[in-house]
Amino acid sequence: MGNTITDQQITKGLTVFDNIDGKLLTALNSCVHCGLCATSCPVFLATKDEKLTPAHKVDLVASIYKKYCTFSGKLFPGLVSAKAIDDELVEEMVDQLFGACTMCGRCNIHCSIGVDIEYLVRTGRTMLANMDKVPSTLQSTVDSALNTGNNMAIPTEEFVDTLEWLEEDLQDDLEDETAKIPLNEIEKKYLYTLNPREPKFFPLSISAMAKVFHVAKESWTLSTKMYDVTNYAYFSGNPEHAKIIAKRLDDEMEELKAEECVLAECGHGSRSFRWEAPNYLDKKLDYNVLTSVELLAEYLRDGRIKTDPNLIEEVVTLHDPCNLVRGGGVIDEQRYILSKTVKNFVEMTPHGTESFCCGGGGGHLAMSEYNERRMKMGELKAEQIRKTGATIVATPCHNCVDQLIQINHAFKLNVQIKTLAEIVADSIVINSEDKNRIQD
Repeated sequence: MGNTITDQQITKGLTVFDNIDGKLLTALNSCVHCGLCATSCPVFLATKDEKLTPAHKVDLVASIYKKYCTFSGKLFPGLVSAKAIDDELVEEMVDQLFGACTMCGRCNIHCSIGVDIEYLVRTGRTMLANMDKVPSTLQSTVDSALNTGNNMAIPTEEFVDTLEWLEEDLQDDLEDETAKIPLNEIEKKYLYTLNPREPKFFPLSISAMAKVFHVAKESWTLSTKMYDVTNYAYFSGNPEHAKIIAKRLDDEMEELKAEECVLAECGHGSRSFRWEAPNYLDKKLDYNVLTSVELLAEYLRDGRIKTDPNLIEEVVTLHDPCNLVRGGGVIDEQRYILSKTVKNFVEMTPHGTESFCCGGGGGHLAMSEYNERRMKMGELKAEQIRKTGATIVATPCHNCVDQLIQINHAFKLNVQIKTLAEIVADSIVINSEDKNRIQD
């Protein structure tokens, strides 16, 4: 059977090497195959397949660079492991770079010479995106966001209806008719975002954050036009799609004249907008961007909300989302929150920057063809959770929530999975004096 990859596709794929910078050039030429990345990689640890090591992924991308961009690779490809792009190589790249990497970045911190392996994987994904070789399951999620404004394709009417009944429930819960979930309000301090899985499947996490905002007497609003914190084009490797999605939120910040943007509990959402959007949009954002995790910690530090850890007596452990922690540096805030909201907090081993990916990152939850591999990675996380003795697992990321729910079921952990906002809301104490303060 002949090669179906066209010369035009190859040319488009190779544009990732146009105007190559020092960072990429160094990463492509520096791997010494020491093996430390393998022993840090959850995919390899789960499968023991040497073909799935981070170093092998580096070699895949580097082999193409050598073939098309170096003198030795063009003349003596066999001597330098240079490879031409063909169907077989593309198939291997898709399986390796999309199906065997969650882009968790754990290999980066263990690399003996500091190669940014995750960056190379992203470069390889962009090459595949340029050749229209993104897995269709992942691309369909991106397309939903591009075509409808959110990755779950939720109609605006359905979204508003959900928020209206959540507002009614919030008022009943607080016994306060002034409790609101404000929509499209101008000149508020915060524009708050959501993961679309919240209104679709996890509405209580919206209620939880709305409760916190109300008790803190915050000036905030939600947009019905652009509320999606996610950007799956970050995973698909298509910077043009990522730019479109990022620009919509940037435009809505300007339209509503909000002072700051608060990103909901979503690891890649926080990374893709807070840190990557300025690159996609080629500008510095005109406002501050922070995560809801940081805001919750701020409320607790400033005494704007009061909590009683004794209200949550169960043993609680914490799963650290890769993009929030290794990719975003938000590490201490979630631990401070739990110290103020639960009675018994137990860390997983390892945790923090050393934490294992749950298996749901890198777009894996959207790519059903890799479910078996994803759940093999999940077994590592299941064992971590089991060893803590916890009955509640808190995590500030809805992708992680989804994966942990599946892990909980598959490995019979019998635990509850909660966001930090839900933990905080469950521990809030409102006395009569506080209630008068809020209503005033």
